[in-house]
Amino acid sequence: MKRIATATLIVATGAAIATATPALARDHLKIVGSSTVYPFAQAVAEEFAQKTGKKPPVLESTGSGGGMKLFCAGIGEKHPDITNASRAMKKSEWERCQKNGVKNITEVKVGYDGLSVAHSRKAVELDLTKQQLYLALAKEVPVNGKLVPNPYKTWKQIDPKLPDQPIRVYGPPPTSGTRDAFVELVFHKVCKKGMLPFWKAKKEEVKDKKAFKKLYKERCSAMRTDGPFIEAGENDNVIVQKLTADEQALGIFGYSFLYENEDKLKPVLISGVAPSLETIASGKYGISRPLFFYVKNAHRKFVPGMNEYIAEFVSEDAFGPDGYLAERGLVVLPDAEREKVRKAAINAEPMKRFTN
Repeated sequence: MKRIATATLIVATGAAIATATPALARDHLKIVGSSTVYPFAQAVAEEFAQKTGKKPPVLESTGSGGGMKLFCAGIGEKHPDITNASRAMKKSEWERCQKNGVKNITEVKVGYDGLSVAHSRKAVELDLTKQQLYLALAKEVPVNGKLVPNPYKTWKQIDPKLPDQPIRVYGPPPTSGTRDAFVELVFHKVCKKGMLPFWKAKKEEVKDKKAFKKLYKERCSAMRTDGPFIEAGENDNVIVQKLTADEQALGIFGYSFLYENEDKLKPVLISGVAPSLETIASGKYGISRPLFFYVKNAHRKFVPGMNEYIAEFVSEDAFGPDGYLAERGLVVLPDAEREKVRKAAINAEPMKRFTN
């Protein structure tokens, strides 16, 4: 009985140690998440490995939503240490993390990115409004005072001044933060602000703000699935390839991919404004969003190089105005905000957005 009890104690002690050291068996960082943040994270990973001599992180481009799902699944060796995101963590994701024991998380805002709508350099110049993008890509659009399945097949059907060419737009899947951001910054903006007569009338009709918000989120969030919008996966490079082969197609992706492929692609203007480091930073370009990564602080003590990687990402050499991430298209944060972000990241300050 004594030997059995001792064996039981050893097993229990081993389990306790495994719980206390969740990622001890892994000798490298594991990072998942946004395809938009991926090239920035990859650049940091290369710099980190060169400076420290440690194994480079293993990065996986899963999309923001997919990354959050993996990140929030639990603590331990098999779970990611960091997830990248091209949007802020949602409350539902925070709650999933809490439920699965991922309770101490640091939110790191690294900069801004524009959501570029782009096409081949050989294509006809195009200048679109948010309303026109909504009418081209939403699953339901207003026709004769009612929301109906999107009937538009060409740009000219939306506006006689636009080219008589088919609507064909490559973009990210539902798991992508880029997709979420596009819906919020284009579709929701059009509906929420009453930019079209139908939504203006609805806003006046539905006086309660919460009821109107529920209405436009339910009826103004879905991308069309009848052909003109084509999901191209989480790899934005695939969209770049599609556009270079098809002069009539447009693509939706982060500004950094346009920045890196300016020899092949050019931007579609949005209400006369092209995306650039200046227009995104100033807010003049109307489709931009912040970029983040989220840190599982319970893993910091046990994953070699985790703190050094985080410190490298928030260093001036990386995300500062003259840093190597700005050279890759990241729109940097203002000085004061950058310092605040750096302090929170290095000191593992827990995010409090959902606890206040």
